[in-house]
Amino acid sequence: MDDSSFFSMDRLVEFGMGITVAQQMVRAMNESMTSMNIPGAMNQMQKPKEIFFYAMIEGFQAGPFSEHELARLIAEKKVSKETYVWMPPMSNWEMAEQIPEVLKLVALTPPPFQQNK
Repeated sequence: MDDSSFFSMDRLVEFGMGITVAQQMVRAMNESMTSMNIPGAMNQMQKPKEIFFYAMIEGFQAGPFSEHELARLIAEKKVSKETYVWMPPMSNWEMAEQIPEVLKLVALTPPPFQQNK
């Protein structure tokens, strides 16, 4: 085997060392990102808290629902823009169309599938 071949022992060692250095760089970056402080907040970056919703469905208070569950109820037409919804830290129940977090879910819910004839 000649030295210019990719499969020569020297080339394989160089390749392995390059992969190892790249992995160390990624690990160092991930560690620095998790320990990063947000200026003015004086705390570490945290995952967004899970949002839970309550809804008046068929005259009864139901919930708590996650965003995924509420999106499913919207797709099933059990929750509409006229449905009363509450979520922490709201002080009163409001119509779904008045709550930006619910409107986001409505916008992301696909329309019912209708096959072309």
